Amino acid sequence: MKVVDFLNTTKETRFSFELLPPLKGANIKDIYKTIDKLMEFNPPFMNITYHREEVVYKTHKSGLLEKRTVHKRPGTVAIAAAIKYKYQKIDVVPHLICGGFSCEETENALIDLNFLGIHDLLVLRGDPMKSEGRFLAENNGHLFAIDLIKQIVAMNNGQYLDEELQNSTKTDFSIGIAGYPEKHVESPNMESNLRYLKAKVEAGAQYIVTQMFFDNEKYFSFVKQCRAIGINVPIIPGIKPIATKAQLNILPQTFFIDIPDVLAREIEKCSTNEAVRQLGVEWAIAQSRALIKFGAPVIHFFTMGKAENVRQIAKAVF
Repeated sequence: MKVVDFLNTTKETRFSFELLPPLKGANIKDIYKTIDKLMEFNPPFMNITYHREEVVYKTHKSGLLEKRTVHKRPGTVAIAAAIKYKYQKIDVVPHLICGGFSCEETENALIDLNFLGIHDLLVLRGDPMKSEGRFLAENNGHLFAIDLIKQIVAMNNGQYLDEELQNSTKTDFSIGIAGYPEKHVESPNMESNLRYLKAKVEAGAQYIVTQMFFDNEKYFSFVKQCRAIGINVPIIPGIKPIATKAQLNILPQTFFIDIPDVLAREIEKCSTNEAVRQLGVEWAIAQSRALIKFGAPVIHFFTMGKAENVRQIAKAVF
């Protein structure tokens, strides 16, 4: 069952989570350990994030710049395949991004995923590279997520980049997208944020997973605004339990979100990160219970590769 089919038939709020691939050179067993801690909660699906290579530019004495890759992560296709065939009762949802890929490379990745029987995708534009300042498309690549959605929909209809390609078959991908209850940082206002979101749904996106938020009212308002303009696909809330005192500043700077003052004040009172972690667990438990009462189809947890605090939350809620 694909994610969209599950979302359209579930009668109760379920648990799902997102994994951050390790840096290249780490062992797949580390991912399995994280997954194993969460399988008791019967997640219908899990997401696998994708991160572009991180590069720096080294200046030589001649004045020429050399592009050097400093961080790599294992490929999404490989990780998704490994997880799918180890945990056969759960759908694997790899992230597919515009950044770093030409349209042909994207098509090749989609062909591989379809061949492997992986038919769920979360489609994103991706973040700009730190060295760029603003997002730049790859040569012959997509600048916007909506164009990536259109390419996937075309393949679902049997239309490939090369119209003369032999033995081409229709793919069968389910398409999820990201939503921003507190507005995407590059949107000038919430109204335009919602218009762009609706355009992606009209292009073929079938459900939405939100950016993390710490104030449920942001999610409730976002859902209401979406419904008011005709966005009627399932909207999954994304939750990140805060775990360290440093995240009080890092999360707003990185993800452009607000942390409620009452939570921020309690974090500031904590003398250790262990105290912050427990506070984050308690806050996320309260958030989750209210989201279940609201009728969210799934609560999606961003693990950042750490499972123990998410496991503690899930044990209290599901």
